[in-house]
This record gives sequence, structure tokens and C-alpha cells, in this order.
Amino acid sequence: MAAQFCIGIDLGTTNSVVAFAPLDEPDAMVAVLPIPQVVAPGTVERRLSLPSFLLRTRGPIDESLQISGFRSPFGVVGEYARRIASEQPDHCVAAAKSWLCHRDVDRNAPLLPWGSEDPDSKISPVDATTAYLTHLIDAWHLQFPDAPFQDQHIVLTVPASFDLDARELTKMAALAAGFPEAFVFLEEPQAALYNWILAHGNQWRKQLRKHDTLLVCDVGGGTTDLTLVEVVEEAGELQLKRVAVGNHLLVGGDNMDLTLAHVASQLFAAKGTKLNAWQSISLWHSCRLAKEALLKPNAPASFPLNVLGRGSKLIGGTVSIDLERSIVEATLVDGFFPKVGKGERALQDTDTGFQEIGLPFEPDSAITRHIASFLDDHLRNSDQQSVSHLLFNGGVFNSEAFRQRLIETIRSWQSDSNDSSGTDSLQGPQVLGGIEELDQAVACGAAYYGWAKSHGGIRIRGGTARSYYIGIESSGPAIPGMPRPLHALCVVPQGMEEGTECDIQSKEVGLRTGRKARFRFFSSTSRSEDRPGTLLRHWDDEELLETSPMETELPASETQGLVPVRFHAKVTELGTLELACKSTRNPDAWKLEIRVRDEAE
Repeated sequence: MAAQFCIGIDLGTTNSVVAFAPLDEPDAMVAVLPIPQVVAPGTVERRLSLPSFLLRTRGPIDESLQISGFRSPFGVVGEYARRIASEQPDHCVAAAKSWLCHRDVDRNAPLLPWGSEDPDSKISPVDATTAYLTHLIDAWHLQFPDAPFQDQHIVLTVPASFDLDARELTKMAALAAGFPEAFVFLEEPQAALYNWILAHGNQWRKQLRKHDTLLVCDVGGGTTDLTLVEVVEEAGELQLKRVAVGNHLLVGGDNMDLTLAHVASQLFAAKGTKLNAWQSISLWHSCRLAKEALLKPNAPASFPLNVLGRGSKLIGGTVSIDLERSIVEATLVDGFFPKVGKGERALQDTDTGFQEIGLPFEPDSAITRHIASFLDDHLRNSDQQSVSHLLFNGGVFNSEAFRQRLIETIRSWQSDSNDSSGTDSLQGPQVLGGIEELDQAVACGAAYYGWAKSHGGIRIRGGTARSYYIGIESSGPAIPGMPRPLHALCVVPQGMEEGTECDIQSKEVGLRTGRKARFRFFSSTSRSEDRPGTLLRHWDDEELLETSPMETELPASETQGLVPVRFHAKVTELGTLELACKSTRNPDAWKLEIRVRDEAE
């Protein structure tokens, strides 16, 4: 059956959204899919977003929490799970998306809810993601029973900073939920920019000029995602090219909720109530509701925080305080968007020897400092040393206070640059506006991207956000206690387009076959000048990040010992890497599909 729609899915850390566009329309007509979900026992409502929360139930799901026609393979998904999380934090999964990119744990193992002591409630981050995507597919079939999901053009968004591991895990979850093999990934900041283009039509070219530099700043529930896009001219027409992405930064709305929980716990303590560990987790979920209520337009002056009591000393079963809006704004704006100087560097890891295992949140909560570091890294040696335009994305920027602070901070950096250069150029950045629903921008942009692919619309060029390398052990005599130096061979340059492939022009490399061997891989967001075949003999720790190694046994070759090979690299439409090792002596070839590790290292 031919595809009737392009479906764009924003799989968010805190909320997921589905948008769609009919493919037979000459103009892009994007709409948001209402998603049925349980909001209270026996009550189902359709909402334009699905909270990315999962309530794990013992045994079969109660009928009052079921939706007819929905599979619910791992529990109750959506608004009810989000609401009940403050009462049953040890049975509710949150932030599964952030765990997908946590390299130091086995993401296929039952880890979540993190901190729960009930082994029966545990589920893996991959399975939790499958649960959300399954719910979204069932919601689609409820509204469009004659347009099977697997027959449509599907675009699933991921953070630009997702590496090969996180993409592969997301792919596993999507296929398990029922996605077609031919679905594609799109980086979330690019999707947000496509949504802005959708809102302005062909008029977008009148707002931008050649050599303009756009900063897409996406601060969501769990992450901060930074992307630079340059306006270029080709054949006399303006085009967009993604030139840099930031690292995966675990700082966002979740950090703000934890911060408010800390402030609120002190307010409880002032009233003589000391919260235990269970109540503290419950308070964290309650503070998320308070933040969303107090930072939206026309917000109330305060929000009640209620925590269920545990123990005989708490009379009445509940303790309460009122959290004031002024405290929330001052705490979060100054804490997460402080005024910092141009080029300030984000704080690195602490030197504490022991650290609790959990999500690898950034040690520096100052989002403005992370942005300063990112711009310093990627604009320092470029022709354009300032940002001309700024596009906001993510639920955090529903708050006017956050938007204004970031604008003021970036303009102060560029004012300093103008003063030092003696120029009086217009201080940027100019905000790319006209977007009313930031929470829906990524899904709508993804749907428009799919429609544009079919209709020849604007495409943002960029390719892979990272360059990728394989580790090659150098030859030489053994030295006691010292491993042989490792070299890194570039096999995918930054910007290599999805769906393309190339031969790697390099010296022959010996491939070990017939017995188990360990293959090491690296990536970089900063080495944009390396080409396929570039061999690095030395590099700084900050330049290359080691991804998951692969331990496998390749079929034995007739050639004894190491087989001399050269490489052929292919970047799939999903942004994953396939690496072929081709013998230079005969037709033999071996394929390495870079996958995630089976267990934590």
C-alpha cells in the first residue's frame, strides 16, 4: 500500500508528540495527532502530547487503566503515570530517553525506575522507549485505521548529540514497537528549524542573508542540544547548512525540578518537617508540576506542594507548603541562565573519588556557560565570529524569563566584540519568531521534512554530526607494562551525508580473523577538517570520545595471520555506520556494523 502520510514523531524526555502531513497535498498541511491516554482511573482523554512516563503495575493492568485497542506491553503510559509518579515514584519510569545515551550502564538491563527497591517494577530504558512508541502507534491506528502506520513515511527525531550507540538503541526500540524498516532519523534542532520554515513559507529567505549564522538552542526536559546552521548560497539561491552540534548535555528541565525540590525541602524543614528519601523523590515529581504552572504566561503567584506522609509522626497523612513564583523565577533564572562572560568555559567533572551511580548530569548547571563554550569552540576560527539569529526550542523556553536572559547574555558577548573591534554593527542575535507552540515544533518540523523530501522542498544540509574513527594498534617491540600506542583512522568525516558511502584511502591494515578480537571506535564533534583516511597518531582527550567497543570473532580467512585489508564506509539513512573490511589479496570481505555493547564495560 502506498504511503498516504508523512508522520513526524518527537520522542521527548518528558513529553512526546506526533504530527502528520498528507502526502497528496500540494502544500504542506501539518496537524498534530490527539493522543488518547488515561488521566484518572476509568477516564480517558485525548491530549496533544503524551507524557513520557510509565507506571509499572503488578500483574495484569486494571481495566480502569486500560484503553480499548491499545497494547500497553509494559504498563500504563501517559498523563496518569505522570500524575501518580509523585505518589508512587518507585513504580514510575521517567527520563528513559536520558538513560539511552548513558554509556556506563547496560541500557538493555532492567534499571528503571532508578533507585526502586522493587525488582518486579524494573524495566530497561529500551523497553520503556518501546512502550512510549507502541502507545503512539496505537493512537495513530485509532484515528487512521485505513492508513497502517508501517506503510507511512515515518520520521523519528533524536537529539543532534545522540551518538551511534544511542541511535542504535532508539532504532531497536522503534522496530520492536512496530516501525517500518525504512523509517528515518532527523536531528531535533533541524526539525525545529524546519518548523520555522514551515511557518514562514518562502518568506524565510527574506529574513536571512548569505553568511548568517543561526544558533538553535533546544532546552528540553532532560537535555540541552545546541546546533549552528549557516546560510549559504548555491546557484543564486539561499540554502541552509548545519555546521556544528554540541555534546550531549544532561542539563534541562529535570535539573530545574531537582533544584526546586531542594529549595522546597528547606521550606518544609523550616516548618519542622524533615522529608525521608521516598518523600524527596515524590517532591521532585511535584516540583515538576509547580515549575510548569509557575513559569507559564499568566501564572499564579504560588503553587501548593503536597507530599504524602509516611510514619506515625506525620498527622493527617499529608504535608504542604506554597511555593512562590518569585522564588522559582529567581532560583531557576539565576541558577541556569546566569550572566557569564564571552568564552567562559563550562565546569568539568569534579575530582571526587567516589560518586553515586546514576544519570551523568553535567557538573555545571549554567546553560549560558555551556553555550559560551560551544560558540567559542566553533566560531573562534570561523569567518563569522558571532551569531546573527537565535531559534528557541524546548519546553523550558515557554518561559519568557529564560528567553530574555539568554538574549541579553548573548547580546552582551557580541557587544563586547563590537566594542573591541571598533565597529557599530547591529548587535544580534535576532530572534526567529512566529512559533506559538514550542512543545509541538519538533514533531511538526519532522512531518514537514518528510513532506518536503517527497515534494522537493528545502533541505538542511549537514550529514553526520560527528567524524568517526577506528582504533589501530601500532606495530613495534613489546615493552613491559606499556601497551602499544593506538592510532585513530578516520573512516567517516563530519558532514558525510546519510545514504552515502566511500572507500577509505589509506595504507593496508592487518585484520585479525578466526578468533575473538576487540575493535575500538572513536568519534569527534570538533575535528571537522579530517577526511577519510586521515590517521591520528596523537590527540587530546577532549578531541576524541571513545564509543562502545565491539568484541567479536570474524570468520577465518584462508590467509594465515593478519589479513591485509582496506576499508569501505557507509552511513545509512538512520545515521548508523556500516564498515566493510576488504582484503587486498582476494575477494574476501568482512562487515562490521557498529552496535551497542551487550553489557556495561
